[in-house]
Amino acid sequence: MKRFLIAPLVLALLLSGCGGNSGNSEEAHDHATPGAEGEADAHGEEAEKGAHGGRLLEQDGDSVELAIAEDGTPPTYQAWLYRDGKPLPTSAGSVEVRLTRLGGINEVHRLRARDDGSLLADSTVGEPHSFDVEVRATVQGKSHRWAYPSYEGRTTIAGKIAQDAGIRVAPVGAGSIADQHEVQGLLTPAEGAQAQATARFPGPVRSLRVNVGDQVRAGQVLATVESNLSLTTYSVSAPISGTVLARNASLGSNAGEGQVLFEIANLSTLWVDLHIFGADAGHITAGAPVTVTRISDGVVAQTTLERVLPGTATASQSTVARAVLRNSDGLWRPGSAVKARVTVAQQPAAMVVPVGALQQFRDWEVVFVRVGDVYEVRPVKLGARDAQQVEVVSGLAAGDAVVVEQSYLVKADIEKSGASHDH
Repeated sequence: MKRFLIAPLVLALLLSGCGGNSGNSEEAHDHATPGAEGEADAHGEEAEKGAHGGRLLEQDGDSVELAIAEDGTPPTYQAWLYRDGKPLPTSAGSVEVRLTRLGGINEVHRLRARDDGSLLADSTVGEPHSFDVEVRATVQGKSHRWAYPSYEGRTTIAGKIAQDAGIRVAPVGAGSIADQHEVQGLLTPAEGAQAQATARFPGPVRSLRVNVGDQVRAGQVLATVESNLSLTTYSVSAPISGTVLARNASLGSNAGEGQVLFEIANLSTLWVDLHIFGADAGHITAGAPVTVTRISDGVVAQTTLERVLPGTATASQSTVARAVLRNSDGLWRPGSAVKARVTVAQQPAAMVVPVGALQQFRDWEVVFVRVGDVYEVRPVKLGARDAQQVEVVSGLAAGDAVVVEQSYLVKADIEKSGASHDH
């Protein structure tokens, strides 16, 4: 993923330059044009409240107080009718609420009379409560209409600004969730890739031509030793090509017959020995994909399990699973500790998003969808997840454009002006 290192002040200035409002307030911008049905036109910085705390919509002496009831039950629209400020019985009229959500999704909520003097819809208003509202009401035979925006968790970010900030979107769609096991292990030279260069006859070391870390080729002279038996000097050569891991001699020292003078290993291929504990050993088999991460610096490589060794490591009482790691660039070193994710299965999912798309908003786990230059929060119900992706059970539709990179910037822009949840 591309990293965008932007100073906080610069970032704040960048996002504050977006065209349009953040759209988080639910101020009363009631837009309607008078017509044959007696539509109202009301403008105010704050919506007028009724006796029950709902938005008060007034016209020609008739009023509808509209609220979303959220008293421990699924949110639904609730309304009360008035004439000249005095409550009317529910039989005096009817109320219908039409919502248009971001992306042109429409909902209709019809309210029915209740015994407590209010009208209540039998349909739930899903989160977020962010939409354009149209209220159609009949009060004592007179028709009225009100329209106003009621937004929350919404902001507008111009395309160029979003691009410069690294905000990237992708359509949500089907995928798979990996069943992964986290394990740790160690890098070792592969069997057959190590060799020792030894002294054939005892005698003093007369020359040393390589140091630890040097690359050598098979047959290359590494040292010379004067034989005590023949008083002639003989060469000690590299038995294989590779890297000098150890030099166990010094100039002038006496080398014994068969003494190991150099240890050499071909490090182009390493073994990754992973330690599997408990019940995990029964799920991990040869051929499983493995993501190996070097603990020291986080470098990552992909490989597969070659085999699961039949025995148990005595000291750790673990089962050892072995993978082969290509090391042509020499970045991986034997003896390095690693951690790994072993994928034992793939579970199909109808909708998945990257883990990086998720944010916490209020007490919801959310993603942000984009329509044009408008971004809006979407609470989601999540299912299975792995290190890269998470299954979305509900809250999105296939094809929704979801912010998959720099989602925290969208969250910050929404929160900077406050995200209202007042109905």
